[in-house]
Amino acid sequence: MEQELTLAKTIQDSSLPKSFIFPDRDEIEIFATMKPAKEVGGDFYDFFHVDKDRIAFVIADVSGKGIPAALFMMRSKTSIRTFAQEGGTPADIIEKTNEALCEGNDAEMFVTAWIGILDLPTGLLTCANAGHEYPAIKRASGDYELYKDKHSLALAAMEGLKARQYDIVLEPGDKVFVYSDGIPEAINENIQQYGTDRMIEALNIVKNETMTATLPAVAESVNIFKGNAEQFDDMTMLGFEFRHYSEL
Repeated sequence: MEQELTLAKTIQDSSLPKSFIFPDRDEIEIFATMKPAKEVGGDFYDFFHVDKDRIAFVIADVSGKGIPAALFMMRSKTSIRTFAQEGGTPADIIEKTNEALCEGNDAEMFVTAWIGILDLPTGLLTCANAGHEYPAIKRASGDYELYKDKHSLALAAMEGLKARQYDIVLEPGDKVFVYSDGIPEAINENIQQYGTDRMIEALNIVKNETMTATLPAVAESVNIFKGNAEQFDDMTMLGFEFRHYSEL
């Protein structure tokens, strides 16, 4: 069993992007991390080209933990990427993925997800949120703040899901930070939650840093708060900065 879990961890880990640079594209800086609570987890992040000028960003959290969650995570990740690369909007992707995941879902699992597609020539970020945590947005000259977007239900919760879609226009220097609930719901030895207020405070301490430095700083803030308490949920983060418009 231990060998199988180690192999499962290796397979899952290899499915997550590890290169955070798109060759010949310097319009954005990206960084992401995933720390499972057990050997394998149900969280995942993803980012990829939809076409030459658009990049999709995804973060998701499957209900449950361990091998069942990891299997459903792989199925969810594959479906989202497939429908995105077919040219769908974030709302289309959520609705089509939902139908695919509802089929044969005898275990009645579900997955929360945030999807954003960024148009590099214009800075237009088109998003949809299926029951996931609120993103945090930092404007170039401001602080990180929660962006309280409108959610649909989580994926695979019910058939016929209708997604809500919205746009954010990013200017050069703006940053977006998305995360799974393992961050704000981390608990310390006194059974206190870390919370989004502490997360935003930690983000703003390093608000002028790169994402490569920002995400580890948030993770360290959570670890200090948590102390010796056990990590009971996966902790996943994805952040990106829009640096400049691309040439049309």
